[in-house]
Amino acid sequence: MSFDPATPDGENASLTSAISADGTPQPGTRYTVPARCGVAVRLRAGQRLTVINTHGTQVGDFWAFNAEALDEYMSMEHIRVDLRSVFPKAGDRLFTNRRRAILSFEEDTSPGVHDTVMAACDNDRYQLLDCGGYHDNCTDNLRMALFAIGERAPAIPSPFNLWMNIPVTAEGALDFLPTVSGPGDRVIFRAEMPAIAVISACPQDILPVNGTDGSIRDLAFEVN
Repeated sequence: MSFDPATPDGENASLTSAISADGTPQPGTRYTVPARCGVAVRLRAGQRLTVINTHGTQVGDFWAFNAEALDEYMSMEHIRVDLRSVFPKAGDRLFTNRRRAILSFEEDTSPGVHDTVMAACDNDRYQLLDCGGYHDNCTDNLRMALFAIGERAPAIPSPFNLWMNIPVTAEGALDFLPTVSGPGDRVIFRAEMPAIAVISACPQDILPVNGTDGSIRDLAFEVN
């Protein structure tokens, strides 16, 4: 049976949360990414996207695609090569799988703890965590957020996990820890090419990445 990267394993409100028919925002308007869901936003080159951790504890899986050719997308493995680091920070450029800058990371009011190592959660991941039935997940949120603006995911790239706290030890070990960001912390990205960004309010409620109480909350964003 062939695999279609664009087809979700289940459904949630990501299918109905589009900010407009094609994802074009009204500049200066604050939009909500509902808890457990994803939203896509279309950016012109030069526009700035601000993503806000409204409650301070919520991880946001974040992707960016070339709006004119979605098979070019922000690539964590290419970013790590260029930065020689697993931790992008304000002032860095973020590159695609064609080694071109798609975003500039302009500002970060949080302590700067983000992740480029972990793959997006998916339904299979939650089954390995003994969830039983279908569980909302960032992979499907990406797929549905793109469907909602008339696009299809060409692949499931590794996301830039905003505010996700995955420390890497000198021995190479990893851990899943709660966020260290605070309410209202924000990151700002400048589009270096026409792009479609997707933000997922990660529904991980088993591991403590969204806080030890497992509460999943909304995020917010605006474009200027």
